[in-house]
Amino acid sequence: MSETRREFLKTSAVVGGAALVSTSMSVALHAAGSDVIRIGLVGAGGRGNGAAGDCLDADPSVKLVAIGDAFQDRANTAARRFKEEYKDRVDVEGRVFIGLDAYKDVIANCDLVLLATPPGFRAMMIAAAVEAGKNIFTEKPVAVDGAGIKLCLEAYDKAMAKGLRIVAGTQRRHETNYTESMKRIHAGDIGEVVAGRCYWNMATLWHKKKEQGMGDLEWQIRNWLYFAWLSGDHICEQHVHNLDVINWALQAHPVSAMGMGGRQVRVEPEFGHIFDHHAVDYTYPNDVHIMSMCRQTAGCANDVSEAVVGTRGSWNSKGHVITGEKAWKFAGRNNAPYKQEHKDLIAAIKENKQINELKNVAESTLTAIMGRLATYTGNTVTWEQALATTSLMPAKLAWDMELAVTPVAIPGKTKLS
Repeated sequence: MSETRREFLKTSAVVGGAALVSTSMSVALHAAGSDVIRIGLVGAGGRGNGAAGDCLDADPSVKLVAIGDAFQDRANTAARRFKEEYKDRVDVEGRVFIGLDAYKDVIANCDLVLLATPPGFRAMMIAAAVEAGKNIFTEKPVAVDGAGIKLCLEAYDKAMAKGLRIVAGTQRRHETNYTESMKRIHAGDIGEVVAGRCYWNMATLWHKKKEQGMGDLEWQIRNWLYFAWLSGDHICEQHVHNLDVINWALQAHPVSAMGMGGRQVRVEPEFGHIFDHHAVDYTYPNDVHIMSMCRQTAGCANDVSEAVVGTRGSWNSKGHVITGEKAWKFAGRNNAPYKQEHKDLIAAIKENKQINELKNVAESTLTAIMGRLATYTGNTVTWEQALATTSLMPAKLAWDMELAVTPVAIPGKTKLS
């Protein structure tokens, strides 16, 4: 663990005061039977609530037994909501943990931990869960810098050795139309892939203004999308889905990236310091080039899709169509991938089968990080250079700290670090 992350653990604070809150690990858990899978949620925001609900819906043997969040309001709201909706399948009494180190208590009290905090914290939490011998569902991306990716790759090897199961929130890998498409691409139905493209072009997302009495750290964490140390920028936090599909189709990761991007429309201080658009040319092995674009700008054309071109045909995720000698179009019934990823994870746990998606999602995350570095610096960035980047997390975290917003990157002036 890096010195940055050690300091984070030292300085993390606990917020108390609500009846549901406990910072003690003294409460012992007893599973109702050998078939019960006790899950704990770390990160009770929108995605965390969605993941926990999907996991509970995926299998009746799942029981929610712990919740952790940096903020009391979110953790307690989630606890009440799940108890009302799932009744006796939720028992978090005395196990709602608050603070920056709440994840440690959640991990200690469950069999399967769901990690849905801002991505800047995720690699550290994955490493802790693997060290504790727990199965994991982790949202994507799994890091925001090369240091975090290294931590994830080390955790992958340890998890494999321990026989742990890990599924990531790259749900397209569990979606029927995508899995059927990839079977055909990998079988050679479009020949050898020679080029491709992927887009996540959409309008703007939510943001939270800094309220009176809110400290710098609280504001940045609650507004995490707009700070690279927390989100990795939207190319990492969101566009990673499309880049993961490309890596999956090519069964490889890129060797370098060159791109451009900027902050043209979303320029107000409440939007932190990230870019609002990125365009990246990725070079894969055998000089295969993939054009990547992502944009969060209102009033523009939206497009979230992927496509690859082969020597004998092409594939497009719009309609999941293959053209060429072996023309095909997905015509089956699609599934609910957000639930399917949890079904697949739970089935692997129950049937003692291997499933570990951490390496795949780590490589797709580093693909996105490499693209961000290319657009921020204006230079070509290699896989090795991206992996060598240091942690973006501030050296120390405390609720009363002053935390200045990092300056907006300037291509041609901003350097790799």
